[in-house]
Amino acid sequence: MRRRASLVLLALAVFCAAMAPTLRWYAFPRLAKIPPNQYQETVLEAKPATLLDYSTLKAEKVDKITIIQTLKGNVEESRRIERDAGRDVVVWDALAYITGPDGKMVSRVPERYIFDAHTQDPVHATGEMVDGDPVRREGIEFKWPFLTEKRDYQYFDAQTRTSAPIHYKGTRTFRGMEVYYFEQTIPWTKVPMPKTMPVKIPPEVIAESGLTRWYTTKRMFWIEPVTGAPVNGEEIHKEELRNAGALMGRDTLTVFEGHVKMREDYIESVGEMVSSNRLMVLMLVSYLPWSLTLLALLLLALALWLEARSRRPAPEAATAPVTPPV
Repeated sequence: MRRRASLVLLALAVFCAAMAPTLRWYAFPRLAKIPPNQYQETVLEAKPATLLDYSTLKAEKVDKITIIQTLKGNVEESRRIERDAGRDVVVWDALAYITGPDGKMVSRVPERYIFDAHTQDPVHATGEMVDGDPVRREGIEFKWPFLTEKRDYQYFDAQTRTSAPIHYKGTRTFRGMEVYYFEQTIPWTKVPMPKTMPVKIPPEVIAESGLTRWYTTKRMFWIEPVTGAPVNGEEIHKEELRNAGALMGRDTLTVFEGHVKMREDYIESVGEMVSSNRLMVLMLVSYLPWSLTLLALLLLALALWLEARSRRPAPEAATAPVTPPV
């Protein structure tokens, strides 16, 4: 019976030892993915800020600028692209909607972001765009990969339609959570005019006058490394109209300037969502593999102990003393 039990324990130990790396290196890359129907809304504010008043053509100090950033999964488009790509694809229809202190629209910039559901690498397909302009992204945007590393990444900038390194600046603690801090600075760069503005300026008028739009920003992200989700984000942002003398009377006009930060209630809600998702990822990459490894070692030790006991010789039975004949 002992030998049979040791064989059963040995088989269980081998099974647990095989399952540990299988969960980490086979199941995790296939199970951990962004759902195609995800919807997320984030509100950011710049308080105070400088904003161009198109009625007076003067840059004025205002109490607050609000940016509503929405990410909506487009399930139909993701299924269409998956048929050709042969892998799990997520399509996010994003919108940055900016309002002034009176709640009126300042600008709106739509995007379509297509990426691999598991690795967050960009997937190039028809429909990839920023503000209606076709683009070809390189690197990440909005979301870092699962198990983010302590290194620089290529990050896509929607204003310039180009990618540039975003630099890892160290590990920090944010609201009791260990995070990786990343920073990117975009120098003054000429960028396209938004297609939706408070004042509609015909393209031919812009071309004749030589009016151009320029932009610079310092972008900061606090990333939870297990899920790759930003738990906080800020930008020190500035936009200008240059060569504006012919149309607006001054050569350079500040369109927007401010320090943009996530609103407090959204920081809290994002933190709660990241904490729950973090536990699920850790179950696949750490908790279950290590538990199975320890269980395999315990089962192996128990099997060897039972096997050793089964091979010990049985003690000889004591014989009664022989009485000599009288």
